[in-house]
Amino acid sequence: MSSTAHALQIIKRGCDELLVEEELQQKLKTGRPLRVKAGFDPTAPDLHLGHTVLLNKMRQLQDLGHHALFLIGDFTGMIGDPSGKNATRPPLSRKEIAENAKTYTGQVFKILKKEQTEVVFNSSWMDKFSSADMIRLAATYTVARMLERDDFGKRYKSNQAIAIHEFLYPLVQGYDSVALKADLELGGTDQKFNLLMGREMQKHFGQVPQCVLTMPLLEGLDGINKMSKSLGNYVGITEPPQEIFGKLMSVSDELMWRYIDLLSFEPLDEIAHWKKEVQDGRNPRDIKVIFAQEIVTRFHGKKAADKALTDFEARFKQGALPDDMPDITLHAGDSGMGIAQMLKQAGLTASTSEALRMLEQGGVKLDGEKVSDKSLKLSRGKTVVVQVGKRKFARIKLV
Repeated sequence: MSSTAHALQIIKRGCDELLVEEELQQKLKTGRPLRVKAGFDPTAPDLHLGHTVLLNKMRQLQDLGHHALFLIGDFTGMIGDPSGKNATRPPLSRKEIAENAKTYTGQVFKILKKEQTEVVFNSSWMDKFSSADMIRLAATYTVARMLERDDFGKRYKSNQAIAIHEFLYPLVQGYDSVALKADLELGGTDQKFNLLMGREMQKHFGQVPQCVLTMPLLEGLDGINKMSKSLGNYVGITEPPQEIFGKLMSVSDELMWRYIDLLSFEPLDEIAHWKKEVQDGRNPRDIKVIFAQEIVTRFHGKKAADKALTDFEARFKQGALPDDMPDITLHAGDSGMGIAQMLKQAGLTASTSEALRMLEQGGVKLDGEKVSDKSLKLSRGKTVVVQVGKRKFARIKLV
């Protein structure tokens, strides 16, 4: 296999679509390090594994010798990206964006090589745009073409409002590629329209158009919805090692392969070997352990990954309690505290309705005994060890 063919195989690994492959081949054959762009609007301060799908791909490109342009859309963040939304997303303030961007830059170098990464902010060129410049930029594209974008088209047909400034978002994202002279831009499948806009803008400004690589959107722990903090189906990269390990061990055997394909750095032939072993009878749990350790090692180091495995084995094989179980004191009334309220106040469930659901499903234990009585009240002066689900523990004292 030629070096170009080998590089293409790595670049296309796990991707949804590559446009245009022949053009990328020509760029690779020059031997020049490519300028690889991926944009992040800092709308949330913490990264989860869904965000790292793009970062992993950038790291693979860095390993091939290419230059990463980690673009923080502090200007576009004030517009609010409507991609995949059926309503206008509220814009962020400069202060919010600055705080979120600081957190992003602190986290991305757990994956990317610092010496091959350029962190850029699109405000550095867009702030210099005059109103006349913005009008000239807006003149490069028609409303009819904008309405070809799926979310805009749906909103227009259903008489939902589309603000004029929303049309500026893809235009500015496209112009970012001009400003950065990008050779390749990465993005999720929901970003395809905006990524292709970069090609159009570069052609308009006399540049060689960038290639576009779209990556799938990673499903959350439920295996259904896109990974999202708001849905609670996420694995945060700054979460404690034991939490990351436990969450990854909880995914279904089918979803495990999806996560491995998109998140693991193991060679493809090694993953193919694992799949063959599972087909031949090896327990998928063994593969989950290897994968969970790889991910925990990436974000917390080998020592933390080994301890997470030891704690997991002790907790679920021998029924041991975690060493880092929090001690929580709650104030109960004269008549005691209802169990659902206690679980919510202790932070073991997000709401009393979730607590009631966990009780119904048999997911709550007090001092090692399963509890299903939703009307149970615990009296003042009592101390109990509470377990919710497989991973949440607390020692609660009622005063």
